[in-house]
Amino acid sequence: MATHLPRPDLFELPEDLIYLDGNSLGPLPKHAGARASEVIAREWGDQLIRAWNSAGWMALPAKVGSRIAGLIGAADGSVATGDTLSIKVYQALAAALNMRPDRRVILSDDGNFPTDLYMAEGLIRTLDKGYVLKTPAPEDVLSELTDDVAVVMLTHVDYRTGRLHDMQAVTQAVHDAGAVMIWDLAHSAGALPVDLTASNAEFAVGCTYKYLNGGPGAPAFIYVRPDIVLDLQPVLSGWLGHDAPFAMERHYRPAMSTERLRVGTPSVVQLSILDAALDVWDGVDLRDIRAASIQLSERFISEVEARCPMLTLASPRDPNMRGSQVSFAFQHGYPAMQALIDRGVIGDFRQPNIMRFGFTPLYISEADVVRAAEILENVMTTEAWREPKYQTVSRVT
Repeated sequence: MATHLPRPDLFELPEDLIYLDGNSLGPLPKHAGARASEVIAREWGDQLIRAWNSAGWMALPAKVGSRIAGLIGAADGSVATGDTLSIKVYQALAAALNMRPDRRVILSDDGNFPTDLYMAEGLIRTLDKGYVLKTPAPEDVLSELTDDVAVVMLTHVDYRTGRLHDMQAVTQAVHDAGAVMIWDLAHSAGALPVDLTASNAEFAVGCTYKYLNGGPGAPAFIYVRPDIVLDLQPVLSGWLGHDAPFAMERHYRPAMSTERLRVGTPSVVQLSILDAALDVWDGVDLRDIRAASIQLSERFISEVEARCPMLTLASPRDPNMRGSQVSFAFQHGYPAMQALIDRGVIGDFRQPNIMRFGFTPLYISEADVVRAAEILENVMTTEAWREPKYQTVSRVT
């Protein structure tokens, strides 16, 4: 059955506002707020500590992980949730390096999200075993595969331009070179079909506050290919990754499943919100989402290029080579985006000159896209962005 899109009635969206920033923070699903209130007032408030058992709090990480697994082509039980994306990157990378102890190169690309590279640099310093991080241009990654490469860590969809790596081809090349593959799905999960099982990648990580609409600070996830789970020794051996946390044993004994990648006490309120937010995906086919996303982004590119010749497309022109976002370069991109936001069209800005727009067919229509382009045209042709109030750079851009 075809997915009926869009469904803005499922979300708390202000009237007269076009939200093209779901690739950065998804909107609030209507029933997720009610779920948060229930957890706080009825579970925590009435049941207190009993709620760990009576309300199923301890089972939430695994339950939510299995729901995410269904959206990224992963086997049931192969996804653990909790902590932050940075922590999950660190866990995956440390585990991957242990799988190739005689190799010393971590290979990424210079378009990778900064936190992934920062965590790699921090791990290299901590291990102090001569590891090196290499970051060639995205198109040059495969040419850098040598016998020294232990692990390749890439973000599937580039956060600035939306450029899309070929997961299947890259993973195969990495394996042919004898290295381990880690995919960051922060801009992929919920945006386009992903098949981790078919890719055969060892690890994947991601956040849930973008296309999955889990809310600010929503827990991250980590996928581990089922056949390697029991061989992993977690570098962060937290008590809830223990096989029997409440046995309170003196020494760490990892859980006999992906649960060994859990670290600390789960964030129950955030996990409950995420669990409720995932309800909007019931009955949704990600192939329909992808087709609608391409249609919306293609229309937006066409409209903007016809109306705003001063903007330069920074995303791949081929829709099959980009994720669910479109970026335009403009020297004064930051104030231009602030002027656009002030007129009811929300996108965002990324250094050095990128105006970024996300297309989430669950709540964006073609009419929204055309109207957004019309408003952008007005901002650009009137040079409204020159107003002094748009020049002050906020802490979050």
